[in-house]
Amino acid sequence: MNLGGVQQVVITSIRATDLSIGLQRIPAGFHAVVKADGAEYQTSNLSIHVDQAVVEWHERIPLPCDPSSKVRVSVYASFELGPMVCHGELLRTFDISVAELLDHSERSHPVIFEPKQDIVSACTSVFMTVGQRHSDQDDGDLLCPLTTFTSREMDALTVKTDAGHRLLARYRRTQNSRDLDQSINHFKRASDLCHVDHPYRPAALFNLATAKFIRCQANGRSLDLDIPISLFEEALDLRPAGHPDRPTTQLHLAISLLSRLAKRGYQTDVDMAEELLSEVLDVCHPKSHIYKEASIAMETPALPSAGSVDANNVEQERPAASILPLSPNQLTDRAKGCLQRDEPRDLDEVISLHYDALRCYNTGYASRGQLLCNVSVMLLTRFKRRGNGKDLDQAFALQTEELALCPVGHTGRSMSLNNLANILFSRFDLRGNDEDLDEAIALDREALALRPVGHTDRSRSLNNLPTSLFSRFKHRGNDEDLDQAIALSREALALRPVGHPNRSISLSNLANHLSSRFEHRGNEEDLDQAIALLKESLSLCPVGHIDRPLSLNNLATHIAHRFDHRGNEKDLDQAIILHREALALCPVGHKDRSMSLSNLSNLLSSRFERRGNDKDLGQATALQKEALALRPVGHTDRSASLNNLATLFSSSFKHRGNDEDMDEAIALHREALALRPVGNPDRSRSLNNLAAELTSRFDHRGNREDFDESRESLRYALTLLTQHDPYQLVVHLSLAKVYLSFHRSGLEDTSAGEDTDSLNAAMHHFKAAANVVSAGLMFRLELSLFWVHHADEHRHGTQLEAYATSMQLLDAYMSQTASVSSRHNIMKGFPTTLAVDAASCALRSGDVCCAVELLEQGRTIIWTQMTRLRTPLDSLQTRGDHAAALLKKFRDLSSLLDKPPASHPEGTPIVNVEAEETRYRRIVEDWNRAVEEIRKIEGMSRFLLPPLFSDLQDAARDGPIILLIASKSSCHAIIIPHKQPPTSIQLPTNLDKLQILVRAFQEGAQKEAGPKGNQTALKKPLRELWDLVACPVVESLEGFARRGSRIWWCPTSLFNFLPLHAAGEYRAKGKSVSQRYISSYTPSLTALIKARASHNRPSSVPFVAIGQDCPAGAEFTLDAVEPELELVRRLLPPPPTVSFSKITSADATKSRALRALRDNTWFHLACHGTQKIEEPFKSAFLMRDEPLSLLDISQTDLSQHEFAFLSACETAVGVFSTPDEVIHLAAGLQFSGVNSVVGTLWKVTDNTVQRLVEAFYKNLCGDGPMNSKRAAWALHRAVQLLACDTDNIMPLDQRIVFVHIGI
Repeated sequence: MNLGGVQQVVITSIRATDLSIGLQRIPAGFHAVVKADGAEYQTSNLSIHVDQAVVEWHERIPLPCDPSSKVRVSVYASFELGPMVCHGELLRTFDISVAELLDHSERSHPVIFEPKQDIVSACTSVFMTVGQRHSDQDDGDLLCPLTTFTSREMDALTVKTDAGHRLLARYRRTQNSRDLDQSINHFKRASDLCHVDHPYRPAALFNLATAKFIRCQANGRSLDLDIPISLFEEALDLRPAGHPDRPTTQLHLAISLLSRLAKRGYQTDVDMAEELLSEVLDVCHPKSHIYKEASIAMETPALPSAGSVDANNVEQERPAASILPLSPNQLTDRAKGCLQRDEPRDLDEVISLHYDALRCYNTGYASRGQLLCNVSVMLLTRFKRRGNGKDLDQAFALQTEELALCPVGHTGRSMSLNNLANILFSRFDLRGNDEDLDEAIALDREALALRPVGHTDRSRSLNNLPTSLFSRFKHRGNDEDLDQAIALSREALALRPVGHPNRSISLSNLANHLSSRFEHRGNEEDLDQAIALLKESLSLCPVGHIDRPLSLNNLATHIAHRFDHRGNEKDLDQAIILHREALALCPVGHKDRSMSLSNLSNLLSSRFERRGNDKDLGQATALQKEALALRPVGHTDRSASLNNLATLFSSSFKHRGNDEDMDEAIALHREALALRPVGNPDRSRSLNNLAAELTSRFDHRGNREDFDESRESLRYALTLLTQHDPYQLVVHLSLAKVYLSFHRSGLEDTSAGEDTDSLNAAMHHFKAAANVVSAGLMFRLELSLFWVHHADEHRHGTQLEAYATSMQLLDAYMSQTASVSSRHNIMKGFPTTLAVDAASCALRSGDVCCAVELLEQGRTIIWTQMTRLRTPLDSLQTRGDHAAALLKKFRDLSSLLDKPPASHPEGTPIVNVEAEETRYRRIVEDWNRAVEEIRKIEGMSRFLLPPLFSDLQDAARDGPIILLIASKSSCHAIIIPHKQPPTSIQLPTNLDKLQILVRAFQEGAQKEAGPKGNQTALKKPLRELWDLVACPVVESLEGFARRGSRIWWCPTSLFNFLPLHAAGEYRAKGKSVSQRYISSYTPSLTALIKARASHNRPSSVPFVAIGQDCPAGAEFTLDAVEPELELVRRLLPPPPTVSFSKITSADATKSRALRALRDNTWFHLACHGTQKIEEPFKSAFLMRDEPLSLLDISQTDLSQHEFAFLSACETAVGVFSTPDEVIHLAAGLQFSGVNSVVGTLWKVTDNTVQRLVEAFYKNLCGDGPMNSKRAAWALHRAVQLLACDTDNIMPLDQRIVFVHIGI
């Protein structure tokens, strides 16, 4: 790294996340310390709120210029906001060189911490922004280094305090009492150094009081509490009202008083603690850490009476035996036993015994916490078994009290947090209150932070938190929740290696999350990996294992999902076999039998829908009825069974036409709805199910009441869903179907306009569904295609809007993946004619300009996404500081997105791959936000939006453009002149005829020419191409395009595979395109406009000729390659007009060729070319070592390049799976920036190449400077000359094989 001329490197910002999570003390603030070249710099001490994950410091810190200089960065938690005695508790630290820091900053990569057992912090990385300063810049904005203490006393004070904090932190991790004792000794010596008026005395007293209070908690000696209370009181006196650390001192004093209250029952302690806590709550921000802990402390119940505990017997732990026959330990044993068995009477009895115990073991007893924990867990269990919400509410109240007895620093806090989170999660499942779910996640996060790497219960927390995050994802559709759930589940699995008793649980959890991500994003690797994990889980549950039935069910369910997606019936049969085995392992009386019955029934129903076998339907119905019988009134899953059985009756009606089946289905849905009253989170789903069945009955019988009830049920369902609930998409879709059904029914009063209203309402709900952001791009995109279909079918006014929405969602969906090949695979999964169908729709409505705009928006999406990252924005530089900052942000983010995605060699941990994917999606989100900000600047409102026709028409500046549209409804040509309005011509052909024509060209080009170069098999389709396409276009062009001028073809769909430039009558004095015009091609209008952007042309043209006659793996040598390179050299003008270089076969490796392409703005390639139909981005020029692929070229900036001649086979042919993406080597070069490209449509012979190259370059160079705009004329002229050469007749297929693309 060269830092020449730079006087100084400067850290401009430091950003850390999750610093407060994991701390066992309440932080006052956080700061960073940077040490370099003997100087030490300390940032400001920032306090944060409980909901603030990020801490960011913006002080500018100077670093040495030497790249090898070492820098140490440390992050600390401080416990005072006033003057700090020392740094506080070390959270994270790392050493790094200046060069490494600059590299991380340039690539926007965080600095990753190595996991350490001796540091408890959830923070895993710090992101640092580093810049470079020159000598003429002002130093006034730089942070000054810390001054060294000159007082020996202050030195000693700092050393003692630092040691005290370090030992106290270690004690909290290891529970080694020697560390705590030594910490107290250091804090005592520090306080002794602070006389009464010393400015650091309050902090020294506070530190000593904190350590002594922790020792009181550890050894249970309540009499010693008087000492820390006295110290806290003295510290509080020295921190009067308005002091920044007064609330912290008040909080700790109040907690100490409440602890003494629990031991001795002093009423004065209650009063004083309440007064202190009330003042804290009055002055602190509601989201501060201090406020949160004060709120919890306020919930600690006071003693009913001081007399209930013998104040002189601090060891008293339980009342007389006559009051309570079982000790707390015995009750705990009984609780464990009944949780392992499903015996209702036992559970009720043990809960009752615990209530009795709680009445006796009141707040003064240390055992109360364990009893509260026991009974809350048992109440939660009873709720899960019986569904009584009162049990859940009581469990919440008791567990909240237990958490209040476990303040920050208590060894049992993580378990208490975990239990309360489980209760809140269950309450969310029951009632759907978002706040319960958010609070459960917050508690789970805190519990996880208290179980750092190495903690025995860490894997348990790693399983709990993902479950809550996953539920929130399903409820709100936030991708980050899903990604984080998967990352945490992977970590949990890593902590449960082969042999761990709970590994199968972690395998199942991770599989479920991956399966959901597959459903959300459509990445098949997620589904396949989920199935692989579940197969491993099943292998860990052999025959006889208690969890085998559940494991079989999970695997079967996921294999069934794969069937739903891919349609392979073997998957369906295998899933049914697995479910049958699971059912066999759940005999009558087994707790999971009803679940197994239901699952098998659902799959048999699916197989019936697929194959129509009555036996499957009958068996599915019988199984579902048995499942329902096992779920009587009051069972939590009864409504699900009712819904499933209703679906079966509905299938039976569709199959047999028995009206009673339909009525029974509706009755079952009504009963299911009744079991999901107002407040039940699944009520909206039941309403949707009932509405769907009512709609079916309306379709069958035409009863208006069914329609009305269906519509109203769905409207009501919408009101029950929150703003961000992804299920809104499903309900809007159902409403759209209901209105369409009513529209088709013929019951509408068309005279009153109701017909129009119902159709309009249907389209409104299709549109609303497509705009449910939380539903995810894939589902929205699929829904928008439904909208397109129905708007098209009914010729509705929203047709064009539906098309535009679909294309916009497709673009956004594709942008989520960094891999260009993955984007191409995505395109193959969606309609290939979307853009041309949209254009045809616009043409039907008479809007030719709109048709052009839609074509440009919906075609070449992959190339458009790549080129938009290279958009020049120099005009923003003069729009002020804000615009300049946005410009830099946009360029930086675009640069990150434009880099090739990281390659992951085989064996790379999947968690690393997923982290890279998550990072990419976040950069995309930041990039989108930057684009939105740029659009707010005056004159930039359409920045990177689909171009308007008025902008696109500029592509025709040098000659008209002919857009050819081939859609299912019609085929059109749109002629776009530069100044006049566009013209639309309906062509006398259709898709079927074009398909036959394409096939004829493919076959004709492969047939050998006759002795006079005749190729009848090729002439026939060329004549037909003239009659059907070229002739109508040429006749229309005669009005404004003079003979011999240039035209540009911009084909779509099947037109991409036709040699339009060669169409003609092919008879004596017959007409042809080439007689009239000089033809060029362009993949899009935008590409042509960009190619015409002015370049700074050097006085000497840098031209390289690259040849490779025998690449790796080639079966034969191209003998003409070396002579061709020499021919090109000889035909080019000498220096200084052209600066020529040549790379011959021996040196033509991939890397050398790429470097040459970057360094020369003109180039000629002579080599083998290969086209990969299935993976077009692997189409390549074959070099000596490895192929130079289309992907390599597309990732190279060739924005200043003028010309490329591709002397290789099939360099300008796209692929049938995605014709409108125009993915071939020649197009790749143009989209990468090359203005003018000559390529080939099929195989070319050595003789053709030699003759055409010579004729082409003679015409190209001519007289005067080199000009890439002459390439099309030079190619046209060369072909004409060769066609007229009667002495050496060139076959027809070779005369028309070369095409020109670009300007």
